[in-house]
Amino acid sequence: MDHLAPPGPGAGLPAAGPPPPVGQARAWLMAVRPRTLSASLAPVAVGTALAVAQGGFHGGAALAALLGALLIQVGTNLANDVLDFQKGADTAERLGPTRVVASGLLSARAVSLGAAAAFGAALLVGLYLVSRGGLPILVIGLASLACGYLYTGGPHPLAYRGLGDLFVLVFFGLIAVAGTVYVQTGRWSPAALLLGLSVGALSVAILSANNLRDRATDAAAGKRTLIVRLGDGWGRRYFAFTVGLAFALPALMVLLGLWRPGSGGSLGPRVLLLLLALPLARAPLARVRAGAAGRELLPVLGQTARLQLWHAALLCTGLLWEAWSGRGGG
Repeated sequence: MDHLAPPGPGAGLPAAGPPPPVGQARAWLMAVRPRTLSASLAPVAVGTALAVAQGGFHGGAALAALLGALLIQVGTNLANDVLDFQKGADTAERLGPTRVVASGLLSARAVSLGAAAAFGAALLVGLYLVSRGGLPILVIGLASLACGYLYTGGPHPLAYRGLGDLFVLVFFGLIAVAGTVYVQTGRWSPAALLLGLSVGALSVAILSANNLRDRATDAAAGKRTLIVRLGDGWGRRYFAFTVGLAFALPALMVLLGLWRPGSGGSLGPRVLLLLLALPLARAPLARVRAGAAGRELLPVLGQTARLQLWHAALLCTGLLWEAWSGRGGG
């Protein structure tokens, strides 16, 4: 999903001359979009920190959850590259990172096989997680694989029907955090669901920034994203709402005394350490609020991706600090 990729310097600007030749290895790296993978890392890291706080850390399950999430996202990225090209969404007017099929760097068949391989590997990793979590994890895993394809595939692709935001919130937020906790502790945690909403909200913010950037070209291609449906003004308010939600939910959990790690009570005040990331939200919010459009929105993706990483890192630190403190660490 290129909406999660912070652009590099000059991304989307006209080239000064013919582009340098790209080898096969570089082309595959571009297709995988490694800078998008923080969307998989952040929720698994938060889920693992919460599992530690609840006294149920399991290293093998945490590693498998991370690997499975990364493989599903890689498969989704590759499938998107092929399917968006076939549906006519990747045109010369597109401003995002280079798509390898549309640019002719890799064939549609090769990238399709790569997506199938990534999804297949995720299925194998999932077998271990199913052995720990049983039927609920089997259902979650199969749904994740199916929706990874249906994001841009099938007769009614989610991203083309305004449902891409829901997919990202559920699978890169709710399920990723709560499932990570469950395979380690064996328990479903209300705290994990709320923290999943918090983490997922920033992935949705990155998606909405991407869709604000591509609103005109998406509409022309019949890609009715939620931003296209909302329109420019409400789309910008929506971006601000998702950023605010990511910080408001954990703060409310602390202030209202909801679900203390390890005991079912409230999150401790150290979780509010994540508020130190709030200054990083100022630049992308200001740019979106000022009416930036097209190429002007390219920096917002990188700024919001960095915000997501700092949000997750500080949230993990706060959870682990609470766990250590609650066990007599001071």
